Amino acid sequence: MYVASTLLLGVSAVNTGNNLLFLIVAAMLAFMATTGVLGWLNIRGLALSVHLPDEVYAGTDTFLSVTLHNSKRYLPSFLVRVAVAGGSTSFLMVDRKRPQSGSLLLSFPVRGPLQLPDASASSPFPVNFFIRATSLPVHQECTVFPAPRPLPVPAPGGKPDAGEAAAVAAAGYDGELAKISDYRGGEPLKLIHWRLSAKHEVFKVKELTAAAAEPLLLDLDQIPGRDLEQRLSFCTFLVNRLVRGGRPVGLKLGERVITPGSTRSHRLRLLTELANYGKS
Repeated sequence: MYVASTLLLGVSAVNTGNNLLFLIVAAMLAFMATTGVLGWLNIRGLALSVHLPDEVYAGTDTFLSVTLHNSKRYLPSFLVRVAVAGGSTSFLMVDRKRPQSGSLLLSFPVRGPLQLPDASASSPFPVNFFIRATSLPVHQECTVFPAPRPLPVPAPGGKPDAGEAAAVAAAGYDGELAKISDYRGGEPLKLIHWRLSAKHEVFKVKELTAAAAEPLLLDLDQIPGRDLEQRLSFCTFLVNRLVRGGRPVGLKLGERVITPGSTRSHRLRLLTELANYGKS
C-alpha cells in the first residue's frame, strides 16, 4: 500500500505540477530509501558459529547451540532472526564484539554423515517495512547415529544401566586395589594389610574393585530385526546400555571386527561405525 500510494502520488504530481505533491512524494521516497539502507546495514557484518553435541541420534530432538557475532565497527544489529536446517531463533540486539548465543531444537531423520546447510539471517529492522535477509556460511559436520530402540527380547549377557563408571567403582574381592581403609569387621582376613596395620592402632584393609565383566562381541548380522535399519537401531541401544553398564563391547560388521572396550570414546566409535555402515 505504501509503494502503491507513492506511485499514485508521483503520477499525480507529474500530471498536476503541484509542488506540495512533489514534496510529499520526495519525503515518502526518502523514508523508503532510509529504511532500506538501515535494514541493509543491520544484517551486514554478521557471522554464525554452530555447536552440535557429541551424540546426535536420528529422529530425536537435538539442541543446537548457535552464537551470532557482529563484526561491524560501530553499529549493533537489531531484531535478527537466524534459521538453520528448518529451525530458527531470534536475537533482539547483537552488540558489536559481544556475541549472543541461542539454541535451536532440530531433528535429523537420516543416520550418517551430516553437513549442516548455510544459515539465513533476516531482520524487519527498522520499521518492518522490508524484511532483508542474507546467507551465513556454516562449517559444521557431525555424524547422526541410528535411533536407539529397545530390543523386544533381553540381550544375552546384558545388565541394566549403572552409570559409566559403575563397574570401576563397584567394590569387590578380586579386582585391582582401589584404596586402603580401616577394618570394619566384615572384610575377609585375606584383605587385611598386615604390614600397614602394624604401623597403626587399627587394622587396615585393602579395598578392591570388582572384576571386569566378560567382553561381549555384538554381531550385527545376528541382531534380530526386519531390516538393516531396525538392526542398527537395536544394536545402538545395546551398545549404549552395555557400555554404560561397564561391560566391554565390540562389534562385528560383516568381515570387520572391532575389539571390545568400555570407555566413552570407544562407545562413540562404535556408534559412528553403526551410523556409517552401508553408506559408502
